[in-house]
Amino acid sequence: MDAEDQPEVGVGPWEGAWPDDPRLDPELLREGDRRNVVDAYRYWSVEAIVADLDTRRHPFHVVVENWQHDHNIGSIVRTANAFLAAEVHVVGRRRWNRRGAMVTDRYQHVHHHATVADVVAWARTAGVPLVAIDNVDGSRPIERAALPRQCALVFGQEGPGLSEEMLAAADAVLAISQFGSTRSINVGAAAAVAMHAWIAQHADIPG
Repeated sequence: MDAEDQPEVGVGPWEGAWPDDPRLDPELLREGDRRNVVDAYRYWSVEAIVADLDTRRHPFHVVVENWQHDHNIGSIVRTANAFLAAEVHVVGRRRWNRRGAMVTDRYQHVHHHATVADVVAWARTAGVPLVAIDNVDGSRPIERAALPRQCALVFGQEGPGLSEEMLAAADAVLAISQFGSTRSINVGAAAAVAMHAWIAQHADIPG
């Protein structure tokens, strides 16, 4: 399908008298809402969407190391938003490529920690176990693990994986079972698999 033939996402300008709802954004009502949001949030302001999401976020966090400006962080943030993670914690470099996030970082709480020690200190203070996801020696299959309801799923970088310091600090180390010839899967894909493993065990699935 050519780009010009693809259906337009979202809705156009509001037709008729504007509703009396403080959650709605006057500019979106006037211009239309073509954002990457579910239909229930059409015309809502960013602040109103975040406030609503905050009432029902899941108690798992996502931690990702960013020592080499990993291009996968954007897609990890997008997946964390899709599964309604409590927060995403980026460790290392503050700057990360937001293209893959598809603007979902506006709705997802993202925090920066300069060092592994900093994020470990946060986790210990908050009482959040660190569950490292990496296919290293001694890891256990995530498919057979009982994930804590409150936890932080920890991911390394594409290629080198998790740092030795992060692995040493982890309360558990799990791996995604693989059956083909490749040594590892893309970290963005691994993050999606691990987050969905948490969803399968703990989320209130509609229907």
